[in-house]
Amino acid sequence: MALLKVKFNQKKRVKLAQGLWLMNWFSVFAGILVFSMGLFLKIELRKRSEVMDNSESHLVPNSLILMGILSCAFNGFAGKICYDSLDPAKFAKWKPLLKPYLALCFVFNVLVFFVALICFLMRGSLDSTLAQGLKNGMKFYRDTDTPGRCFMKKTIDMLQIEFKCCGNNGYKDWFEIQWISNRYLDFSSKEVKDRIKSNVDGRYLVDGVPFSCCNPSSPRPCIQYQVTNNSAHYSYDYQTEELNLWNRGCREALLSYYSGMMSSMGAVTLLVWLFEISVMIGLRLLHTSLESIPNPEDPECESEGWVLENSLKDTFKSALENLKKLGKFNQVEAGAEGAEGEEGGKTPAITTVS
Repeated sequence: MALLKVKFNQKKRVKLAQGLWLMNWFSVFAGILVFSMGLFLKIELRKRSEVMDNSESHLVPNSLILMGILSCAFNGFAGKICYDSLDPAKFAKWKPLLKPYLALCFVFNVLVFFVALICFLMRGSLDSTLAQGLKNGMKFYRDTDTPGRCFMKKTIDMLQIEFKCCGNNGYKDWFEIQWISNRYLDFSSKEVKDRIKSNVDGRYLVDGVPFSCCNPSSPRPCIQYQVTNNSAHYSYDYQTEELNLWNRGCREALLSYYSGMMSSMGAVTLLVWLFEISVMIGLRLLHTSLESIPNPEDPECESEGWVLENSLKDTFKSALENLKKLGKFNQVEAGAEGAEGEEGGKTPAITTVS
């Protein structure tokens, strides 16, 4: 029994072809939207590649760009087929191509679905990339005189201001690294010498943060140095008082930003996928309804269209049998080649008569 079997007359076939033509052009615009989303995400990732360990995954944007291009190509071609199906003479040239084209459409829709899933599943990979990239970026914050790293201070400061964040996981991350360049340290000062000698690595560590960690909305002037020293500031307790620094880490802020963006893109891609599925089913119905016309010379006669010629179970069984036959055929060919090799390797016995 055929799956989704529908009866068509001439009027219904024409309406289906016209509706599919319109839907295919909507799909072309949807493909342009998917392409634009991928391009936008790629640019956003490139903008902050310095704090993403320079190994940020471009799988999502590249996949979206590719799916957008393929969607425009597939649906533009399908629109042409639907337009020509109104004329039996023009449609005749497309008949041999329709089955392979529908098979390609099926593969394309499977890929679109996987791309949508990837948009939702990239959070874990992005988290580790951001964690390592921000850690390296903070480490190079002080290297304003080192070629290739002199821009990192500006990058980190602009990032913390734009996303209202501080450090990798929080403002205390700055306490564990030397973020002040040696160029601005007075090594003749006893305080500086004592701080450098106080740790094994010989770094100048302070309980302070860069100015970009300051929250401008706070009524109190920014306390960015001696953050954990209560006696250094009037009426201050860093453990109980709400600090006028950004409390959220930049990893969390960036992860939330990119994850939200990818989730939205994944939802849009899923909607596009559902639309593409409906177009593919409609095109299959149009194809079978035109092929099953009993009398091609009488376009007014009724015909039947279906998605699958047999039920889903029977179609699956048939596909498995075809795969088994293909496997057996390959085994027979391999066995025949081996037999030929053995025969070729035999040398005839020569008997000498004296």
